[in-house]
Amino acid sequence: MRFGITLLTDLPWAEARPRWSAVEEMGFDHAWTYDHLVWGGLPDAPWTSSTPVLGAAAQVTSRIGLGTLVASPNFRHPYLLFRDAQALEDLSDGRFLLGVGTGGNLDAEVLGDAPLSVGERVERFQELVRLLLDLRDGDHVTSRGRWFSTAGARTLPPLRRTPLLVAANGPRSLRFAAAVGDGWVTTGGPADTVDEWFSGLATAVATYDEALTAAGRGPCPRYLLTDAAPQLGGAGRFALTSPEFFAELAGRAAELGFTDLITHWPRPESPYEGSVDVLERVAADVLPALQA
Repeated sequence: MRFGITLLTDLPWAEARPRWSAVEEMGFDHAWTYDHLVWGGLPDAPWTSSTPVLGAAAQVTSRIGLGTLVASPNFRHPYLLFRDAQALEDLSDGRFLLGVGTGGNLDAEVLGDAPLSVGERVERFQELVRLLLDLRDGDHVTSRGRWFSTAGARTLPPLRRTPLLVAANGPRSLRFAAAVGDGWVTTGGPADTVDEWFSGLATAVATYDEALTAAGRGPCPRYLLTDAAPQLGGAGRFALTSPEFFAELAGRAAELGFTDLITHWPRPESPYEGSVDVLERVAADVLPALQA
């Protein structure tokens, strides 16, 4: 199993840089950040764009994957996102991981867009993904969609080393992720207890597996982002509450077939309130045992 850390973009680079380097030094496999204009978890905090931060992170790391959790169509045109991915693939020497998802409405609202229904957001997201795939596979791409269009879009240099990781929780999105994605990302569904959360994840895994089989596809990487569900993100249930709790989550996720587990760099207050000491203990003691 592989392990990753998500770092928010609310800190100046001078403060954030040591953290990105530390993720690699501590033995984690990948590091991520959110892709937002404004994040609902810290709506009044300083915030910077994800792609320049990931480009900078690529210069202070050499081994770990670097990714978005997740880029969305709220403010990303697929052609611009494709061009950013090309740059990050080059800057990271092939370590970029392109996580994409439907996104919420906050980023769109700050741009003055009308709120969309869940169905419309899913439709728009699937159109974004299909156009990204067309851009990856072709050149001079012309496409006319409800949400996005291109006219003879050039695509050089080829994007060959960047996996497209599709976020999905519900059945419709899980089937889509299985049909088109190079990997699956999930936060799980709403639940009141850890056991309920894992029960929901088990159902999602079964749906995803069935969809992979129906699409004639083999196994794909599966990324589980902890701390998003209420029972994990609430008081005392952050994945890094203790090394023991982290190990429990990792073990149960592995039993369900997840290949990758991602938590967050601890913060001094909510969200993701925790201790860097616990993170360091997980890196020193838990990861070697889990990766053995």
